[in-house]
Amino acid sequence: MSEPAIAGVGVVKRFGRAIALRGVDFEAPGSHCLAVLGPNGAGKSTLLRLVAGLARPTSGSVRIDGKAPDEAGTRARIGYIGHATLIYPTLTARENLLFAGRVYGVEDTPGRADRLLEEEGLASVAHRPAGDFSRGMAQRLSIARSLMHDPSVVLLDEPFTGLDRRSAERLQQRIAALRDDGRTLLLVSHDVEQASAVADSAIVLVRGRVALASIGAPDPLEVERITAEDAA
Repeated sequence: MSEPAIAGVGVVKRFGRAIALRGVDFEAPGSHCLAVLGPNGAGKSTLLRLVAGLARPTSGSVRIDGKAPDEAGTRARIGYIGHATLIYPTLTARENLLFAGRVYGVEDTPGRADRLLEEEGLASVAHRPAGDFSRGMAQRLSIARSLMHDPSVVLLDEPFTGLDRRSAERLQQRIAALRDDGRTLLLVSHDVEQASAVADSAIVLVRGRVALASIGAPDPLEVERITAEDAA
């Protein structure tokens, strides 16, 4: 039986006396989108950092294809898309991708950059400074940047923040396309409806614990009920 593409078992994360995650279990197979939902302060961003290999759990384990995220070679299989686009505003769209490609040692960096700009509908603005882009265009460039090294796992941190309806719908379509292309996605969001539209499964975190695990797209009303009970 093959390892899940992303998995966590009994994940605990402490910051001094504060406990951000309290024995969290989760997993996602290949070609799957797992949504991590919950209110602010629930532990969503902490979990994402653990999966990205930017921090280690206090106890328990996080694995990418059976290996720790910070192992040699594993982090190179991870792409990141967030509400902070991480693009350089003074560089053109193409220059941003060329820079990312060189950082990762991508073969034929110019050719891959051009293909991704075309896929994201940015070929006509490839030579414009990224700082001139709208929020939706910047998000599309961020997607292209995260895919330069062809990752098998893509992490999305509140990617719908600040997007208008048209841009959000386009992002939903792009997430579905990435999944259908064989990638595994972990989507952290407080926007239940947007996440539910693309998720194959979900966990809802409340105060660092899994309050709900959903196989299939989560029910927005059930998620809202759980988070409302926590806030009461």
